[in-house]
Amino acid sequence: MKRLIATLSLVCFSYTSLACTAVNMTAKDGSVIAGRTMEWAFDMKWSLASIPQGSKLKLSAPSATGLPDIQLMSKYALVGVFPAVIPNTTALLEGQNSAGLGMSGNFLPGFTQYQTVQSQDKHYVSILDFGGFTLGMFANVAELRSELPKYKVWYDASLPSGPTPPWLHFVFTDRSGASIVVEFVKGNMVIHENQSGVLTNAPTYDWHLLNLRNYLNLSKQGPGPALVNGKNVTELGEGGGLLGLPADYTPASRFVRTSFLRHFASPANNAVDGTQLMGHILNNVDIPIGVAQSKEGEQTVSDYTQFVAIKDLSNNQLRITNYANRTNYVKIDLNKIFESAKPMTWAIDALPYQTNDISTQLLK
Repeated sequence: MKRLIATLSLVCFSYTSLACTAVNMTAKDGSVIAGRTMEWAFDMKWSLASIPQGSKLKLSAPSATGLPDIQLMSKYALVGVFPAVIPNTTALLEGQNSAGLGMSGNFLPGFTQYQTVQSQDKHYVSILDFGGFTLGMFANVAELRSELPKYKVWYDASLPSGPTPPWLHFVFTDRSGASIVVEFVKGNMVIHENQSGVLTNAPTYDWHLLNLRNYLNLSKQGPGPALVNGKNVTELGEGGGLLGLPADYTPASRFVRTSFLRHFASPANNAVDGTQLMGHILNNVDIPIGVAQSKEGEQTVSDYTQFVAIKDLSNNQLRITNYANRTNYVKIDLNKIFESAKPMTWAIDALPYQTNDISTQLLK
């Protein structure tokens, strides 16, 4: 009974303390940009990991099955983000590989039920190894569609965990612009075409698409003037066509808000413009500390944006920033990282962010 109560407490807690948003888009010149915010109520010690091509990947099954570990060598180099607070694992929740495949993992509490591995199964991977496995072994969405259904993805209490169990769904985007959402619902793997180019949290992706139909009245065109008692009355300012766009931080509202901003924004011309546009869209779901709180017993916790990543999948570029440097991204040329073939780890909070004070130059 105590274990059941503890589990239910985690479910309730996860609904109120996790809020991530992922977006992808294709510029007019074909450049593909994918971005995401990562929100959490605890400091997860987010770190970047560089995993070279040819690195060893170990896929395991639950110990009760008696199945052996599967040893693989990664086909692609990759850089990913993992929570260093979880011991003895590099569980990637964000990343991209040298073939131009990008991945973002968002939390799906209350709906996620992983698959059951049985003794006769030949292909399996734990949810903690899933991100590294997919980025290390697959080049594009077409390969994922073909190969992922062959695998059982599992989780149990024997695996290390952070403040909450890893209830996750994933969005994958490649440099062709193809994108899918992968979820684990009722013990089955479900793969959705990413029609909206957006992923948030619970409920499941299909629910969010259905919910968008409640907002078909929204428009980027504001209302025109109207005659009232013979007098011409005009709107007070631009943006009236978006009256009713939800502004709160719930997953449903963030999905709607981000989907319509992505849809209505003028298309980017190239990767540079797309990166800037992505930053503007993600600014609309940035959560300052203190405005999204929940009460857990005597403790009050506040969800906040711990890092933001923008991936240029066409050119293997990554821009990333943390809460303390939210308006100042650092740029990482992943081609150079991949070519070095060195396994490395960097704490995101310790990256060399710089503030450029140009006042002295202006006074010359």
